[in-house]
Amino acid sequence: MLPVRRPLFALAAFAAAVGTAHAANPVMFRDAGCGCCLKWLEQVKASFGQKAVVVNSKDMDAIKDKQGVPQALRSCHTVVVGGYVIEGHVPAKDIARLLREKPRGVKGLAVAGMPTGSPGMEYGNVREAYKVMTFGPAGQRVYASYAASGGAHAH
Repeated sequence: MLPVRRPLFALAAFAAAVGTAHAANPVMFRDAGCGCCLKWLEQVKASFGQKAVVVNSKDMDAIKDKQGVPQALRSCHTVVVGGYVIEGHVPAKDIARLLREKPRGVKGLAVAGMPTGSPGMEYGNVREAYKVMTFGPAGQRVYASYAASGGAHAH
Protein backbone atom coordinates (compact mmCIF):
# COMPACT_ATOMS: atom_id res chain seq x y z
CA MET A 1 0.00 0.00 0.00
CA LEU A 2 1.38 3.39 -0.96
CA PRO A 3 1.52 6.14 1.68
CA VAL A 4 -1.02 8.94 1.30
CA ARG A 5 0.64 12.29 0.77
CA ARG A 6 -0.91 14.99 2.93
CA PRO A 7 -1.03 17.71 0.24
CA LEU A 8 -3.06 15.40 -2.03
CA PHE A 9 -5.38 14.49 0.82
CA ALA A 10 -5.86 18.18 1.68
CA LEU A 11 -6.69 19.01 -1.95
CA ALA A 12 -9.14 16.10 -2.14
CA ALA A 13 -10.86 17.27 1.06
CA PHE A 14 -10.92 20.81 -0.32
CA ALA A 15 -12.49 19.69 -3.61
CA ALA A 16 -15.13 17.66 -1.79
CA ALA A 17 -15.99 20.52 0.56
CA VAL A 18 -16.12 23.20 -2.13
CA GLY A 19 -18.13 20.96 -4.41
CA THR A 20 -20.94 21.01 -1.86
CA ALA A 21 -20.49 24.58 -0.60
CA HIS A 22 -23.14 26.06 -2.88
CA ALA A 23 -25.83 23.69 -1.63
CA ALA A 24 -24.68 23.14 1.94
CA ASN A 25 -23.11 24.96 4.85
CA PRO A 26 -20.41 27.58 4.33
CA VAL A 27 -16.90 26.15 4.34
CA MET A 28 -14.11 27.99 6.16
CA PHE A 29 -10.52 27.11 5.32
CA ARG A 30 -7.93 28.14 7.89
CA ASP A 31 -4.53 27.33 9.26
CA ALA A 32 -5.04 25.33 12.46
CA GLY A 33 -2.56 27.55 14.30
CA CYS A 34 -4.55 30.74 13.74
CA GLY A 35 -6.91 31.71 16.57
CA CYS A 36 -8.42 34.88 15.11
CA CYS A 37 -10.24 32.92 12.41
CA LEU A 38 -12.53 31.24 14.92
CA LYS A 39 -13.15 34.57 16.70
CA TRP A 40 -14.21 36.05 13.36
CA LEU A 41 -16.44 33.06 12.62
CA GLU A 42 -18.29 33.44 15.92
CA GLN A 43 -19.12 37.05 15.03
CA VAL A 44 -20.40 36.36 11.51
CA LYS A 45 -22.27 33.07 11.97
CA ALA A 46 -25.64 34.86 11.89
CA SER A 47 -24.87 36.24 8.41
CA PHE A 48 -24.52 32.73 7.06
CA GLY A 49 -27.83 31.58 8.53
CA GLN A 50 -26.36 28.13 9.03
CA LYS A 51 -23.42 26.33 10.56
CA ALA A 52 -20.03 26.63 8.93
CA VAL A 53 -17.79 23.67 8.22
CA VAL A 54 -14.23 24.41 9.36
CA VAL A 55 -11.41 22.79 7.39
CA ASN A 56 -7.87 23.11 8.72
CA SER A 57 -5.34 23.34 5.90
CA LYS A 58 -1.57 23.43 5.73
CA ASP A 59 -1.68 24.86 2.18
CA MET A 60 -3.82 27.98 2.31
CA ASP A 61 -2.15 29.39 -0.81
CA ALA A 62 -3.51 26.49 -2.89
CA ILE A 63 -7.01 27.19 -1.57
CA LYS A 64 -6.75 30.92 -2.27
CA ASP A 65 -5.37 30.20 -5.76
CA LYS A 66 -8.25 27.80 -6.46
CA GLN A 67 -10.81 30.39 -5.30
CA GLY A 68 -9.23 33.22 -7.32
CA VAL A 69 -8.32 35.44 -4.37
CA PRO A 70 -5.90 38.14 -5.65
CA GLN A 71 -2.51 38.16 -3.94
CA ALA A 72 -2.91 41.74 -2.72
CA LEU A 73 -6.22 40.93 -0.96
CA ARG A 74 -5.19 37.77 0.90
CA SER A 75 -5.61 37.26 4.62
CA CYS A 76 -5.60 34.33 7.04
CA HIS A 77 -8.84 32.47 6.25
CA THR A 78 -11.05 31.84 3.23
CA VAL A 79 -14.78 31.06 3.32
CA VAL A 80 -16.95 29.79 0.48
CA VAL A 81 -20.64 30.64 1.02
CA GLY A 82 -23.61 31.09 -1.30
CA GLY A 83 -21.38 30.92 -4.36
CA TYR A 84 -19.10 33.69 -3.05
CA VAL A 85 -15.62 33.77 -1.52
CA ILE A 86 -15.09 35.72 1.70
CA GLU A 87 -11.41 36.41 2.38
CA GLY A 88 -10.23 37.55 5.78
CA HIS A 89 -11.89 39.69 8.42
CA VAL A 90 -14.93 40.94 6.48
CA PRO A 91 -17.64 42.33 8.80
CA ALA A 92 -20.92 40.41 9.08
CA LYS A 93 -23.05 43.26 7.70
CA ASP A 94 -20.99 43.35 4.51
CA ILE A 95 -21.39 39.59 4.02
CA ALA A 96 -25.15 39.90 4.58
CA ARG A 97 -25.31 42.74 2.05
CA LEU A 98 -23.37 40.70 -0.53
CA LEU A 99 -25.62 37.67 -0.10
CA ARG A 100 -28.72 39.88 -0.33
CA GLU A 101 -27.66 42.06 -3.30
CA LYS A 102 -25.73 39.45 -5.34
CA PRO A 103 -23.82 42.01 -7.42
CA ARG A 104 -22.82 40.99 -10.96
CA GLY A 105 -19.15 40.45 -11.70
CA VAL A 106 -18.26 39.93 -8.03
CA LYS A 107 -16.69 36.65 -6.97
CA GLY A 108 -16.21 37.71 -3.37
CA LEU A 109 -15.25 40.16 -0.65
CA ALA A 110 -11.87 40.59 1.01
CA VAL A 111 -10.19 42.48 3.80
CA ALA A 112 -6.46 42.36 3.06
CA GLY A 113 -4.14 41.43 5.89
CA MET A 114 -5.34 41.37 9.46
CA PRO A 115 -6.23 44.95 10.49
CA THR A 116 -6.44 45.60 14.20
CA GLY A 117 -10.03 46.29 15.23
CA SER A 118 -11.61 44.33 12.38
CA PRO A 119 -13.92 41.44 13.40
CA GLY A 120 -11.85 38.81 15.19
CA MET A 121 -8.87 41.16 15.51
CA GLU A 122 -10.07 43.30 18.41
CA TYR A 123 -7.40 44.44 20.87
CA GLY A 124 -8.67 46.99 23.37
CA ASN A 125 -9.79 50.24 21.73
CA VAL A 126 -7.18 50.21 18.93
CA ARG A 127 -8.72 50.28 15.45
CA GLU A 128 -6.91 50.61 12.16
CA ALA A 129 -8.68 51.96 9.09
CA TYR A 130 -9.40 49.26 6.49
CA LYS A 131 -11.44 48.60 3.36
CA VAL A 132 -13.65 45.72 2.30
CA MET A 133 -12.93 45.08 -1.38
CA THR A 134 -14.88 43.21 -4.04
CA PHE A 135 -12.98 41.04 -6.50
CA GLY A 136 -13.94 39.01 -9.55
CA PRO A 137 -14.57 39.40 -13.28
CA ALA A 138 -15.65 43.05 -12.78
CA GLY A 139 -12.29 43.82 -11.14
CA GLN A 140 -11.69 45.21 -7.67
CA ARG A 141 -13.51 48.05 -5.98
CA VAL A 142 -14.18 49.36 -2.48
CA TYR A 143 -17.36 47.82 -1.04
CA ALA A 144 -17.14 49.44 2.42
CA SER A 145 -14.64 51.55 4.35
CA TYR A 146 -13.98 51.42 8.07
CA ALA A 147 -12.28 54.39 9.68
CA ALA A 148 -9.78 54.24 12.50
CA SER A 149 -12.48 55.77 14.70
CA GLY A 150 -14.64 52.69 14.15
CA GLY A 151 -17.19 54.32 11.86
CA ALA A 152 -18.17 52.76 8.55
CA HIS A 153 -19.92 53.67 5.37
CA ALA A 154 -20.73 51.66 2.26
CA HIS A 155 -19.76 52.74 -1.25
